Amino acid sequence: MLILNEKPLSYDRAFTHAGIQYPANWLRLSSLEERNALGITEVANDPTYDQRFYWGVDNPKDLAGLKTQWKATQSDICNSLLSPSDWRVTRAAELGQAVASDWLTYRGAVRSACNTRQTEINAVADVPALIELLFGQPTITRQQTDAEGNGVVEPDTITNEAGETVANPVAGEPVMETVTNPAIATAWPTPI
Repeated sequence: MLILNEKPLSYDRAFTHAGIQYPANWLRLSSLEERNALGITEVANDPTYDQRFYWGVDNPKDLAGLKTQWKATQSDICNSLLSPSDWRVTRAAELGQAVASDWLTYRGAVRSACNTRQTEINAVADVPALIELLFGQPTITRQQTDAEGNGVVEPDTITNEAGETVANPVAGEPVMETVTNPAIATAWPTPI
């Protein structure tokens, strides 16, 4: 956060100092030296926290209560995914007809995903794991591992285009891969 005369400054907002009006883009275009010359200092922003999961910085809410809340949320999502097709089930029951198998399959998959997600919520050990489960990125980049679980690194030598063995310029660096994040919740089925 940028501070001038004990007041915060916002990027992309004009401000006045010592009777001079500075345009909205001045902070973005100015150099560090120009800002320092005016007496603008940069201080760390106050720490932030996700109020859905924490009472304050480093003060998580009760995990058991959070699990109960988020399992109920999964039920609500399940109901919202099923409700657009409820009329199909009602109509079939009233008329003594069968519901199309693709709809039955979809509805079963929604209920199954809900149950699985609730089980996954029950299994988390702490608040950060719950956040990752519910809001983590779908893929992660990590170091490849061999069959024994050891990290794979670049070899000391490689073969160049001429077929010659040469020193590997990145020898010893980890070999990275992008994989599906194993710590996120089961996906909801795609609506039909």
